[in-house]
Amino acid sequence: MAINTLADLRAHLAFTDDLGTTDDAMLTRILSAAESFVERKLGFTFAATYGGAGQEAVPDALRQAVLMLAAHWYENREAGADVLREPPFGVTEILREYRDWTF
Repeated sequence: MAINTLADLRAHLAFTDDLGTTDDAMLTRILSAAESFVERKLGFTFAATYGGAGQEAVPDALRQAVLMLAAHWYENREAGADVLREPPFGVTEILREYRDWTF
């Protein structure tokens, strides 16, 4: 279950139409990877928890966390930095709030 679209990510990155679609395939992969990462950190899938009959929609905060993480990965595509790059602080805080802490 995709909770954000490519158009959502392009808007988040402030892409304009004159930039074309050159990076769209990469953006789609990054968006999918960010969503999977967030689901693993939360301990549940979006499809199992949100959007079904009788279930709430995916909270905007979680949608934003996926966009923030995808943008971070797009802007920092290489791991060869002197410092370890953690996910943006806001992502960590949002995920902590929604994480399933049961075992």
